[in-house]
Amino acid sequence: MPPYPSPGADAPPSSRKTPLYFFREENSNLIVKGNFMTLAAKPEYVDKGEWLAHQVVEQYRLLEGMIKVVQEVDQNSNLPICNPHSCPTMSAAEFTYTWLDNQRNPVRIPATQYINLVQKWILGKINNPDIFPTGEPSYAASSAQSAGDKPIPAGPTSLSKEQLAAGSRDWVGKASGFPENFENDIKSLYRQMFRCYAHLYHGHWLEPFYHLGATKELNTCFIHFINVGRLFGLLNEKDLRPMQPLIDIWQSKELLCAPQQTTVPQQIAVAA
Repeated sequence: MPPYPSPGADAPPSSRKTPLYFFREENSNLIVKGNFMTLAAKPEYVDKGEWLAHQVVEQYRLLEGMIKVVQEVDQNSNLPICNPHSCPTMSAAEFTYTWLDNQRNPVRIPATQYINLVQKWILGKINNPDIFPTGEPSYAASSAQSAGDKPIPAGPTSLSKEQLAAGSRDWVGKASGFPENFENDIKSLYRQMFRCYAHLYHGHWLEPFYHLGATKELNTCFIHFINVGRLFGLLNEKDLRPMQPLIDIWQSKELLCAPQQTTVPQQIAVAA
């Protein structure tokens, strides 16, 4: 099964009348006080591409910690908590996420297989220097001239028409050496991480997170993830539907930033 996540999930939003456990205000608490707006906001002098790359790596690190919880082996069944029997599809309520097979057809696979493929796919992207350049960023040399200098005529060049055209375009992360499709790659990575969170809530909030007393940790990782996603427009409304009631609770408490917010709030999240 190649590492190609399917582009979307076709399902209507939940129509349940009784809120699920994790959609109740009493279960929306965090392990911090305040909000995560400052943690998500880009520092003034940091390139946006560098900041998004940092955030994606950090958000994946936090998600991986939550995934490990459901990968623990259950002593009674001798199987991971999330296994093909307990979770035959990668789902979140009425939403079912599919993977693309070798012919790029969407297929349903067990959640544990889907999550493992997502992890490999994300690490493949993060560790690809063509997508996440490593080392010091390279900046194009420019001849800074004083107001009285005469213009310097352009010299010969071996650049192709495509390279010359790219030089006239701008994109997120260009100054730091990130490729032109970097922002789209970031959105794809973020969408897949959201699906993992949605499955953790809908498939495993009660077992194991609630029984382990770890729901606040899950909430804390997820609200930080959502704040970054909203701030930089990495998720759309359809993506958010499986978890919208919980997001609405946090929004009503003013714990979330507004979508595409650019100012840095003064309130900082601190340890409880």
